Amino acid sequence: MNVIDWTIIIIYLISMIGFSVYLGKGQHSQVDYYVGGRNLPWWAVGISTMATQTSAISFISVPAFVALNPDGGLIWLQYELAVPLSIIAVMVTLVPFFRKMELVSVYEYLELRFSPSVRYLMSGVFLISRGLATGVLVYASGIVLSVCLDIPIWSTILIIGVVTVVYDTIGGMAAVVYSDVIQMGILIAGVIICIVYATIEVGGIETVITSFPPERWKAIDFSTGLGDGSTTPFWGFLIGSFFLYVSYYGTDQSQVQRELSAPSTEDTRRSLLFNGLARFPLTIIYTFLGISLGAVLLVSPELKSLVPKDRLDYMVPLFILHHLPTGIKAILFAAILAASMSSLDSALNSLSAATMNDFIRGKNSISKNNILILSKLTTVLWGIAITGFAFLVGNISPTVIESINKIGSAFYGPILAAFLSGILSKRATSTAVFTGVITGVGFNLFLWIALPDVFWMWWNVFGLMVSITTTLIISLVSKAPGEETAKYTLIYGGTLKHEKKWIKWYLLLGCYSVFIFIFMVLISRK
Repeated sequence: MNVIDWTIIIIYLISMIGFSVYLGKGQHSQVDYYVGGRNLPWWAVGISTMATQTSAISFISVPAFVALNPDGGLIWLQYELAVPLSIIAVMVTLVPFFRKMELVSVYEYLELRFSPSVRYLMSGVFLISRGLATGVLVYASGIVLSVCLDIPIWSTILIIGVVTVVYDTIGGMAAVVYSDVIQMGILIAGVIICIVYATIEVGGIETVITSFPPERWKAIDFSTGLGDGSTTPFWGFLIGSFFLYVSYYGTDQSQVQRELSAPSTEDTRRSLLFNGLARFPLTIIYTFLGISLGAVLLVSPELKSLVPKDRLDYMVPLFILHHLPTGIKAILFAAILAASMSSLDSALNSLSAATMNDFIRGKNSISKNNILILSKLTTVLWGIAITGFAFLVGNISPTVIESINKIGSAFYGPILAAFLSGILSKRATSTAVFTGVITGVGFNLFLWIALPDVFWMWWNVFGLMVSITTTLIISLVSKAPGEETAKYTLIYGGTLKHEKKWIKWYLLLGCYSVFIFIFMVLISRK
């Protein structure tokens, strides 16, 4: 890294803050701050949603998994199998229903349909799990950037944390969405630049393809993950990830809040459709970067020797550091910074929104100006908390860090069960749902501890089933809720009457999922 590289990175960081100042000028209310006045274009919302899921860890970890992980290769593509199908479910049920209610925090629905206790439980789970996971993400990104920039990890954590907190606090959801669009563009450009340089270095695409080990072309493992020891089971990914993604896109505040920022339900559907179609091509680009760098490792034993066996994620940053020219190198490191910040900014805004709407504001009488000030202050406090936690993660064992990444699957199924119980059944009661969620999470923790051979993606299914079964049983023996709750159910709420014109798009997503499967089968036979 020289003066030119550092100048490019500093200009990028300053530009992001300046852009947020411009976007933050029109904020007058909490709706402006948290959901962009419900007036953000669907294409920007769609790109931002995808950018949130495309963190710095994706940029560096997916290629490393494809090229170097002992159990790796194109088997990673199985993560995308259920995305189009889950998008259909969300488009038909959850998000259109929430859009009709004009929510800011998705957990507001649970109080309207059930009780404040259910709302507090779900929002609290989100705050704790998302806060911890984001702190780990910042730490992991900080490690990689410290290698890239050759500076201490504490400084890279501060760069990510401080810059993101500043532009997020000033610009709100508008800054989050539009900065994510810019960052997504930088990230994709960075991946393509890496692929081009890697391909040139090894002598062309044909060399890249032929040098990739045959066993790593396998993209499907037709195992179940139910006691067979497989860590990449097809059925576990297909069924488990379907419920995970439905819960993630449809009930996770960090995603739903962005979907509530589009002007209409139709625009929200368009943003989701974009994600359902665009995620797989993006994943293909990441995997091809892994294939390309795998070829580079064969012709460059020096690079291979630099990659620690216990830090395979260093492959991409070390390639950038040692094989790319000045200026281009800075663009690539800016791409990693961009990916890190695009995940953190969304988390900060959604954590702030849930805290303000579910715990602070409540039924308290607070003026519009004070609410906006408190909202921004809450964002700053969450930024300090997450950045501070990132400094502590280094003292936690790697097994705990890995475990934190599984917490989502322990909770996603039961959380989805709570929303589905409220939306699909007017018979479900508050006590039944509360008990069902606790029981479902408890069952998943039992699987985690006592049955480690059950692939963790299945927790999303089993947690959902246990929660819904418990909810139904308790609801049937309890006093039925009043008729006033009927308007908060899907059928009685009347959100299904506009579905006909979207059927062709649902069919397209279904066919697209079949295409992904066929593509993976053909790749596996290479």
